Amino acid sequence: MSGIFGIGLSGLNVAQSHLNTVSHNITNAGTAGYSRQTVVQVANDAEYGGTGYFGRGAQVADVTRAYNQFLEQQVQSSTSRQAQYATYNAQISQINNLLADPEVGLSPVMNGFFAAVQDVVANPTSVPGRQALLSAAESATARFRSMDSRLQEISASTDGEIAYNVGRINTLATQIAELNSRISLAEAAGGGAQANDLQDQRNQVMVELNTIISARGVRADDGSISVFIGTGQALVLGSSIARVTTVVDPDNPARLRVGIETPGGNTVLVPEQTLTNGALGGLLDFRREALDTTQRQLDLIARNFIEAVNELHRNGVDLDGLPGGDLFGASMVRGVDGATNPPDVAIANDGLLTYDSYRLTYGPGGTFSLTREGDGEVIADPATIGLSINVPADAQAGEEYLIRPLAGSARDISLLVSDPARFAAGQPLQVEVVNTATPGVTSTLDGASTATLTLAESDFESNGAMAPFALRFDGTLNQLVIDPATGYSIAPDADYDTAGQVDPLVGKTFTVTTPTGESFDFTLAGDAVDGDEFAFDFAITVSETTVATGPGDNRNAVALGALQNEKIMLDSGSGNPTATLQSAYSQLVSFVGNKTREVQTAEKAQASLLQQARDARESFSGVNLDEEAANLVRYQQAYQAAGRVLTVAQRLFDEVLSFGR
Repeated sequence: MSGIFGIGLSGLNVAQSHLNTVSHNITNAGTAGYSRQTVVQVANDAEYGGTGYFGRGAQVADVTRAYNQFLEQQVQSSTSRQAQYATYNAQISQINNLLADPEVGLSPVMNGFFAAVQDVVANPTSVPGRQALLSAAESATARFRSMDSRLQEISASTDGEIAYNVGRINTLATQIAELNSRISLAEAAGGGAQANDLQDQRNQVMVELNTIISARGVRADDGSISVFIGTGQALVLGSSIARVTTVVDPDNPARLRVGIETPGGNTVLVPEQTLTNGALGGLLDFRREALDTTQRQLDLIARNFIEAVNELHRNGVDLDGLPGGDLFGASMVRGVDGATNPPDVAIANDGLLTYDSYRLTYGPGGTFSLTREGDGEVIADPATIGLSINVPADAQAGEEYLIRPLAGSARDISLLVSDPARFAAGQPLQVEVVNTATPGVTSTLDGASTATLTLAESDFESNGAMAPFALRFDGTLNQLVIDPATGYSIAPDADYDTAGQVDPLVGKTFTVTTPTGESFDFTLAGDAVDGDEFAFDFAITVSETTVATGPGDNRNAVALGALQNEKIMLDSGSGNPTATLQSAYSQLVSFVGNKTREVQTAEKAQASLLQQARDARESFSGVNLDEEAANLVRYQQAYQAAGRVLTVAQRLFDEVLSFGR
């Protein structure tokens, strides 16, 4: 009888275990990360009865979960990539909207500035027109500053999100470490049986961690997992964690870098390119690829706009005939903030500048190496990228500095002229030769003379009013001379051949230098004779035609207006700029727009892949309520049948007892 009782009792226990597990599955059908559990039922060892082995019922060997490591890894990796593109898209859409908006973009104010210049061209003496031009110039500077300010806000917001996600990484790493401890204890106490629910919880935390950063788990024999990020940096080892933190970027104090704290209390910076996928990877990729590029390109446009306009404005004269000076204020070249022994860096050629940054490393004996940050190319000659660099005499070998030639150009742009009369719409001197003399210069020539003088206007700059002076040919000395009392000088101080013979200096450039250090160039052709003289002044009459260099002159304004369609940017090194201001901005808008579409497309693709990975996992591990309902009925009947076995055993036992009555 004990055999029947034992078999029936084992059946009740097994059926009860099945019912408990099925009920647990049904209850957790909506629990995120839950894996369907199944009772592993085995027969008890049989007992030999003389004529053969008789079974002794069943028992529960284990409770397993429907878990596939590879399907789970697919879900985690797909989750990480989808989160990366979703975050990237959310961030870059802000810049895309900023640049493309016709109300807040750069194109409207740039067009407005050049349109105002054309109005001054049409009426250079109009004070209202000049005031409108200054207002348009102020609008352009304000737009540069506001766009830079908005980019700085996005940068600060990005840093804030980076810090927030780093905090989440530490929180989730702590949870994984705690679950590792609980799982190890539970499985040790259970004789090696898996702690299914705890492992599901840990897997779900791993999925959450992968929404922030790509993380890989490696299982240990005690049931714990070690978690690695980046290129193998350990985040969790058993029940201990390596704390992730943010530190100020040593190259740019305005932003944060990600690091890992070492057991000794130090922080090791993690290369951004190794922190891939997840929201944190998306933020870092966005900052490096889109935000930094946009900021540097905006600075490049601002710098070229400032310098191109200023160069022409310095060469012009205002309503009072005074030199124009700078119209816009510009920032200086920036290196590493807080550097103790920085190099002397200056912009030598704006046309060669790009938006790149450069890593400068001091070598022995005042030498240095210059490397482009983007692609690691070594720059042999700084002049090829538009820079001049002088290393301090006390430079220490091994010191490094980050050179950002254009940083702050959009932020620091300002309008320096507030008086409409100070806008330099005119030019101080003419270039074309009229009646053997240059307008702007009166000539007194001997009848036998064929001398002509041509000024190189583009080389003329004056920061102060130019006093009248005369340039005379001395036949005795065979030289061009200037009265030294005027303070002017001429070079080269060499003979001019009056006999018409070939002379090494004929057709070459002479330079006149003013007492205040400004200079301009000219060439002299033909044969001069003793007594030939050229008198320089600002307004003269040539052949009854007045050449105005004062209020009515618009030639410099014409040159300024031509900048709108002139290629002045992105010189490839050949001396031929390839882009106008507008086309450079259009390239920036196009770059951001294309990148936005690329990220949006990738996000949709990853969302689809993630859904497929989830469906594959759910088909293997998920709870099917219809199936569980059928199992519930099945094991209920098994329980009832086992109870019936006990009832039969009880009756048989009662019959045996009745034999003794």
